[in-house]
Formats: sequence, structure tokens, C-alpha cells
Amino acid sequence: MSDKKPIRYAFLQIPNYSMVTFSSAVASLRGANYISKQDLYEWEVVSMDGVPVKASVGFEVTPTIHVNDLNLNDLEALIVCGGTYIDRAYEKGTLAFLRKVANAKVAIGSTCTGSYLLASAGLLDGYKSTIHWENLASMREEFPNVLMSSNLFAIDRDRFTCSGGNSSLDMMLQFVSSHHGPELAAAVSEMFIMERIRDHHDTQRIPLRLHLGNSQPKLIEAVALMEANLEETISLDDLAQYVGVSRRQLERLFQKHLKCVPSRYYLELRLNRARQLLLQTNLSIIDVSLACGFVSAPHFSKCYRDFFGIPPREERRRFSPGQSVKVAAESAVEEPESDELH
Repeated sequence: MSDKKPIRYAFLQIPNYSMVTFSSAVASLRGANYISKQDLYEWEVVSMDGVPVKASVGFEVTPTIHVNDLNLNDLEALIVCGGTYIDRAYEKGTLAFLRKVANAKVAIGSTCTGSYLLASAGLLDGYKSTIHWENLASMREEFPNVLMSSNLFAIDRDRFTCSGGNSSLDMMLQFVSSHHGPELAAAVSEMFIMERIRDHHDTQRIPLRLHLGNSQPKLIEAVALMEANLEETISLDDLAQYVGVSRRQLERLFQKHLKCVPSRYYLELRLNRARQLLLQTNLSIIDVSLACGFVSAPHFSKCYRDFFGIPPREERRRFSPGQSVKVAAESAVEEPESDELH
């Protein structure tokens, strides 16, 4: 039994909070305790008025302590649990409390739409943050000083936010890994039958129609063709012809609405698919590269490293602790052969 004090988190529930995101975050801590057979973590559930808060599914969890009795000096972090209708689910006193926590030098995080409250309290200015994809556009509009991301979660110094659903499980397992090692985090992941622990590179799957509505059918059709042809890629000229626009028109559509050129968007689709194959299958790096339309494994490795900041071999090794992955023979083909991105 360890002599170290348990690491303590407090979960502040906001009316209509997401139950699945809250419970996933708590489950990660409980799982770490269960597997390690130690009290590595403790947690409190608090509400602003001390009474149970109804989640969006209609359930309630009884607070374990009144917010005024919370010992901030003994707290690793406070996590704000948000959900639906977040812009009308809080009082001014909530923002004042969050500023008090921040002034006490306690780390502050959020689940689902809780980052809206942190931003409203002025606690995310200059910080990378995320929120559920339904709220991304409005957050960027209302809080231009917050560095909004479409990633599953974001950890930036003493602030951490996640997008919703079970992304909180991935986020909290990052902390378990940093506190007690990746082996424990991987064991918790396996207990919850997760294929892998997703990290801050993983993005939310945001429907393209949400971005564009029905006003850009040609662009939506072009992206659908790209997604359906990742192994045998389509040239930009052919893509424009299939869609029924000129190449120049297609380039303008991508630049205006997706803020990048078509070739770059296509490349990122292929790299994201490659990452899924790399982390969720036993395909060799060579086979992954071919399945995603790359001309060679070295070229794929360079593109992958440039985009994700880590070579594919190291990425797979990082997410497969203790496993014997087929990398020895592949390491010889991971030297870049060209600076060109196809």
C-alpha cells in the first residue's frame, strides 16, 4: 500500500450536465483504484447550492460535500460538468466561484460544454480548449481570445477540457498515465473494453453538413469522393470533372469554406485514416501506407511525422505498452525520401 495521499478531484455539476461524460471521467479514477488495489484517487461531487443537480437524462447524483466546505488546498483540480443549454444553466455566483478556484492556483477542467463557463469567467483566454462540436462555432464567435480546437480534448498548462461523450475517459486516462504510468492507464482502458486510449491529436467527427448546411452540394460531393477513395486517390482534375466544376472553382470552394487547398484536405483525410489503421489493427506500416494511398513507406512516415509530430512506429509503440509490435523490420523504411507531400 502506497503512503502517498490520494489525488483528489472535485466535479462541479451544472444543471442538465452530460451524465455519460461525468460518469466516464469518474469511472477512469475508480478503475485506476480497482486495478492498482490502492486508493490512488478520491473524488467529490459538488453543486453550487448543495442540492442534487438533475442531469440531461433526468437522473441526479447526490453531492458528497457542500461547495463551501471544499478544501481547495487539498485539491488536484476542479472539473466543471456541462451539458445542454449551458448558456442559461448557471448563475453569476458560479463564475465568481470558478475565479476563486483559479486564484487559489487550483487546476480547472471541464467536460462537454463546461468550457463555456470557464470562458465566461475569463479563465480560458490564451488557452487551447475544446467543446462539443455542436457548440464550436458559437464559442469561436463569442470568445475570440480562446484558442478553440475541434480535438476530443485539450490539456494546456492548468486548464483541461473535453468535448463530450466518453472523451472524458480518454482525457482522464492521460492524467492516470502521467501520475502512475502508461501501463496502469492501458489496463484501465482494457477493463472498459476500449480499443485504445485516444489522445489530444484525435479530433471529433464533425459532420461536414453542419459546417456547410445545404448551400455547398459540390463541395460536400467532392469530400465524399475523397473519403471513398483513400487507397487509390483521385487527381484533382478528375475530382473536379466528377463534381462538375472547374479545378479552379473547386480550389476556391475548399479555400473559402474549409480554409485549405483540396490536396491538403485529401492528405489529412488519408493521414487520419492511417492513424486509425495504425492504432486499431496489426497491419504493418508498409500495408498501412499502401492502404491510404501513399507511394512508399518512407514518404508516408515523413508525412505522418510532419502532421502528428511523431513517427508512425513511435505512435504505435506509445499506444501498445508492453506489446511486441512488428516494428524492427519497419524501422529501416522510416527514413524520409522526399520533402514533397502528395
